[in-house]
Amino acid sequence: MANIASQIKRNRQNTKRRARNLAIRSELKTRIKKAEVAAEFGDAEAASEALREAQKRIDTAVAKGALHGRTAARRKSRLARRVAQRLS
Repeated sequence: MANIASQIKRNRQNTKRRARNLAIRSELKTRIKKAEVAAEFGDAEAASEALREAQKRIDTAVAKGALHGRTAARRKSRLARRVAQRLS
């Protein structure tokens, strides 16, 4: 256990940030899964809407600092490819 006040504060901040980042990443996984499931069932309308929503959430995660920009670009690209493959 830390004795220094600044380290105690840093621990509190880390705990809050970790919880926030976990929530953001969890929602990302949910949105990505919804897009893949919609594409799996061949519903192009729902799949494109779910893909758009997933990409939007990925961009939001980058803006909030939960994901690196290049990681986000890679995930969006791979997701778009998977959805397109399953729809064709």
